[in-house]
Amino acid sequence: MMTHTFHIPVLGLAFSVDTPLKVAQYGISSVMSIVDDELVERLRAYYSKQHNLPYQEIEKYSPDARANRISAYLNMVKYLVDQQIRHIKRANWLEDEHAIQYFRLLPEGELKQLFNTWLALNPSKEKDSLTEIIKEQIVPGDIDVNIMSKVDKINHAKNGEMLPEQFSDASAALRGFANSDLQSSVILSAGMNPRLYSYLAEFPAFMPNSAGTFDKKITLKVSDYRSALIQAKFLAKKGIWISEYRIESGLNCGGHAFATEGFLLGPILEEFKTNKLNMIQEVLPLYQQALAEKGITFNETPLLKITVQGGVGTNREHQFLMNHYGVDQVGWGSPFLLVPEATTVDEETLQNLANAEAADFYISEASPLGVPFNNFRKSSAEINRLQRIEQGKPGFPCTKKYLVSSNVCGEELICTASRQYQNLKIKELKAQDLTEAAYQQAFNKIVEKQCLCEGLAAPAYLKYNILKPRERKAVAICPGPNTAYFKKVYSLKEMVDHIYGRINVLKNVERPSLFVNELELYVKHLAAYINNNVADLDNKKKKYINKFNAQLLDGISYYRGLQEQLQQAFGESKANFLEQLNRYELQLKPLVVE
Repeated sequence: MMTHTFHIPVLGLAFSVDTPLKVAQYGISSVMSIVDDELVERLRAYYSKQHNLPYQEIEKYSPDARANRISAYLNMVKYLVDQQIRHIKRANWLEDEHAIQYFRLLPEGELKQLFNTWLALNPSKEKDSLTEIIKEQIVPGDIDVNIMSKVDKINHAKNGEMLPEQFSDASAALRGFANSDLQSSVILSAGMNPRLYSYLAEFPAFMPNSAGTFDKKITLKVSDYRSALIQAKFLAKKGIWISEYRIESGLNCGGHAFATEGFLLGPILEEFKTNKLNMIQEVLPLYQQALAEKGITFNETPLLKITVQGGVGTNREHQFLMNHYGVDQVGWGSPFLLVPEATTVDEETLQNLANAEAADFYISEASPLGVPFNNFRKSSAEINRLQRIEQGKPGFPCTKKYLVSSNVCGEELICTASRQYQNLKIKELKAQDLTEAAYQQAFNKIVEKQCLCEGLAAPAYLKYNILKPRERKAVAICPGPNTAYFKKVYSLKEMVDHIYGRINVLKNVERPSLFVNELELYVKHLAAYINNNVADLDNKKKKYINKFNAQLLDGISYYRGLQEQLQQAFGESKANFLEQLNRYELQLKPLVVE
């Protein structure tokens, strides 16, 4: 049962790592990152102390430490959330602050109506009966977890011996979730990992239970229909059903920016809406056959949800996505970075976000993964990176090694943000006979990489005062560009009321619709790609550029076809809406190559 029509997506490593402990009791679903087992282990110690729970440290090199740390943390989160829900059910609903908050936050719907009816009744058997009905519907929000599929380095024992594949980062994290007490979803993101996908099928937890449902579900984060179908078929042949496709704007979101080949969010949603039944018909027979080979009889059609996230900022946009495309839920991510009751952001970063301008948010090459990354100029990590360069100390000590990718220093992979890698590359650069301008351009590209393992975990350590000696205090953060329109720190009630249209926190803020914002980002992305490759435009790149351009033009045509619905939904005048589409269409005309 779904209490709310929105969810809070994963927000970096630390920013939503304990969000369920803050919002699940109000029926709000959210997603935690389980990339950093050191982070979750230290938070388990912190929360165990806060709630007087027994705690035994799981040491880094103990057997299957990563999976066991993750399981232990998830079990603790579930235990505490279950306690919170029991408290609300038993509390005086007119006096207890958590119960009052629970009912205040509810969207208009059946449960809200039942509660309003209950309020109007005098003490009676009828009221007692209604109390029990309402209690049955008070359920926690989903406690989901995120695994970036391709962040999957092979690990080593304490003596340096390479461990088997099932102890790789992603596989161990998956095992940690599968072995936990949670009944929720693992959100797989950042592309297809055949090794991890094959490993999924080894866990009975992902198979249908006797009721034809799933104790643990798979959610696939995707940015286009074609890749979703390919991955769905691959998994179905292994007996794994995808219960939810979480469509995310390629560029109009936080974190890493996985740009599509010019496919815009509106046309992508239209394709999912049109083909949802066809997808089930294509995938289901493959799934049932795979189950039959495992000796599992399953003749039902499992539920399939479609959700969307990325750049949503108003109730009108939220409702349009729900009503026009029939999505089951809408993700609201970056705005919740400004809600301390929901996310974990240190005070300095929180105030910098609240006072930021649009120019402070930009897409960078800061990620060691080599994928464009949403960055924030006022973050202490970005300021620290620039200071290190000025001091002649570019790069960072590499301790966690989650994002290692280069083997330029030998067999062992190292991170491109590390001091070791950057010093080597700068030395090679100095040996080349380059002009000053060419050298500076190449130098800037090397030193732009940021230590995300430390920077994205730091806010939790700072917020809860659990930073260890010699650990970096610099905070990296990856908010989406939509954050620029939210100008202060908000209460949870303010943000939820804004989502449901009960208030408007963006009143008098000039903000184009999410579709126009995304279109602008894609036009800029294409222009930057051409500029960066102008000296080496081979046929493959030319083909990519022209296909990208054509897809954007198709998207503009699609939005023109939706003109009346969009104007009504977003409140934009016809002239203004068309003017924005025409402006970007004109900008695209020169962005083609012969």
